[in-house]
Parts: sequence; C-alpha cells; structure tokens
Amino acid sequence: MTQTLHPMLNIAVKAARAAGALINRASLDIEKLQVQTKSTNDFVTEVDQAAEQAIIEIILQAYPGHGILAEESGRTMGAKDSEFVWIIDPLDGTTNFIHGFPVYCVSIALAHRGVVTQGVIYDPVRNDLFTATRGRGAFCNDRRIRVSKRAHLRDCLIGTGFPFRDGSYLDTYLQMMKVMIQQTAGLRRPGAAALDLAYVAAGFYDGFFEIGLNAWDVAAGSLLVLEAGGLIGDFAGEGDYLHGGQVIAATPKVFAEIVQTLAPFRARLVAERAAAPAVR
Repeated sequence: MTQTLHPMLNIAVKAARAAGALINRASLDIEKLQVQTKSTNDFVTEVDQAAEQAIIEIILQAYPGHGILAEESGRTMGAKDSEFVWIIDPLDGTTNFIHGFPVYCVSIALAHRGVVTQGVIYDPVRNDLFTATRGRGAFCNDRRIRVSKRAHLRDCLIGTGFPFRDGSYLDTYLQMMKVMIQQTAGLRRPGAAALDLAYVAAGFYDGFFEIGLNAWDVAAGSLLVLEAGGLIGDFAGEGDYLHGGQVIAATPKVFAEIVQTLAPFRARLVAERAAAPAVR
C-alpha cells in the first residue's frame, strides 16, 4: 500500500531522514564524540545538537510561523504563541548511541492546539520509517501497521523503561517489574521509549509502560499507537500522558489489564515523587 503523505508529515519525514543521516555518519566513529552530562545518567552529544538543529531548520523553512518544543533547545526556537507546535527528540536513546548499542531513533510530532496530528519515528540503523497522520492510519515503510491481536496479558511481550534520571521511583518500579514479569510472556527494556511506542503500534510489542518521560519521548509514538488501533494513557488509564510523565500503551484489551495490574502502585509513585528532591 502506497501512503500519500500529508504535506506537514512530508516535512517531518524530510527532517527525520536528514537527522538520521547525521546520526549514521557519527555512528561510524563513536570514539570521537564529545559527550556532556545534563544530569545523572542523562547525556547529550554534539550529534544530538546537530540533528536537532537540522530538524528545526527544515521545519521552520517550511513553516516559519510554527512553534518548536525540542529536547535540547526547549521552546527557544520558532514562534512562541503558535497553535502549531513541533515536538522533537533528535536522538532518543542517546546512552545506547554513545555505547554503540544500535537501538535509538529520531522522533518528530506536530501538535495543533495541544492535539498531536502528525508523527514520525525514524530508526536510522534499520532504515525503518514509522509515520502517522491523525485519522489516516499508521504506517511503517509505507506498509499499514496495526497493534497485535493478543487479548490476555499472560500471552504478551511488554516493553518498559527504567526511571533513570533519579532514584526516587526505583524501589517501587522494581516491584512493578516483578509483577509484570510474573504475569506476562516477557518484559523488554531496550532504552528508547519513542521506538518502544512505535513497536507497540507495529505489533512487535503487545504493550508498553514507563514513568518519567517527557513530551518529546511520547508525542509521535502516541499518535502511531492510536492510529494503529491501540490505546494510550497515564497509569490511571486517563489522557494525561503527553506531559504527565506516565505512559501505558497497548492493545485495547491488554491496556485495561496493565492499568489494573499497576493500579496498586500508583499512590506510592505519587508519594515517592513528592518526597524526592528536585533533579537539576
């Protein structure tokens, strides 16, 4: 099936491929990378910054009146009061990248009045391009994708991530992982949340959960999941996942099971977050 791209999605694809080309070139000589530490276990390289700049330049050349929300530059670029905001993670999985572990991606989404309408996740290692336009379905390399048909958590392969930026959630999270390991067919943690969400949309995972995420980790992948027939929400199963930091994504029946399974931990996570010192 040949996908006809929405004009704004086409710009996002162009930007994602440009960033992917920069990342692939840099991956050939990782030892020369200059790595800076933003906070505990949170890194940035000149590749992140160059990829982000390339993305922003392509987007603003096409849509100079749009706003930008990007991992490295925040809201410093683009129009500050636009109804259109591009949400960008130029290299999701930086820690993997700097170690040569080939699981990372570029994530670009467009939100209109707070609703994500376009999404691209590009895996430059495998040259896999995941795309979605609201109301038009989700695709991988021009092939329509859908979430898996599994309906019971015990049969499912589930993705997750660790709350790596601080230790405030760790004890509870390890207990959550234990429960999920016991109740599923398997648990995986590759280390790139945007790509994890794309894998839910493609049916490679049956579900995914993580805490401590930012909008640029979630935006594009959330639209892919929804357009592939899945559900996405916070740990209560509600809609505050884009900026709330908590994400569950899964097939419709499995989504409800994950929400129910993790429900006993929600209050504890809130309490631990409130008691944790601010992370700079």
